[in-house]
Amino acid sequence: MLLVVGLGNYGKEYEHTPHNMGFLAVDELANRLNLEFTKNKCKALVAEGFVGDEKIMLAKPQTYMNLSGTSLREFITKFKIPLENIVVISDDIDLPAGTIRYKAHGSGGTHNGLKNCVQELGTENFPRIRIGVGKPEFGDLADYVLAPISGEKMKILEQGIKQAVDKIQNYISKGKFID
Repeated sequence: MLLVVGLGNYGKEYEHTPHNMGFLAVDELANRLNLEFTKNKCKALVAEGFVGDEKIMLAKPQTYMNLSGTSLREFITKFKIPLENIVVISDDIDLPAGTIRYKAHGSGGTHNGLKNCVQELGTENFPRIRIGVGKPEFGDLADYVLAPISGEKMKILEQGIKQAVDKIQNYISKGKFID
């Protein structure tokens, strides 16, 4: 089984904000795999199905960003999912907008959602894909990541979302991440 967890904040007001790149990526993956988010499990909205013989679960934690690890820990505990069979997708202000970075493990850095995942799991050893949203030119960081994205910037970020989903689909077909 593969569990793909998109980090974000639930609610219409957060739908198209930089902090919701994880949600937008799992939405795109669900669309490509013809899956629908119809279930609630482990404090998350879930879409599930099969690609060949591989069971896939996509999750959007409904705990708000800074408590995302609570939902992730419940999935791992309930379904006995090995850490190497999960992928966490998040935004990253330290990457240029529209770029992605895959890491097999590492700290949560400055990202509160990833830091909570590390804290709840008690390890940094889980795969993650970060989608670059860039840094604000001025103003408060919290205001930036929670503000609606303009049309032009959204087009740039959609490229990062597509790259992240391509990487996950490649993982599904090959059984491992290819750099």
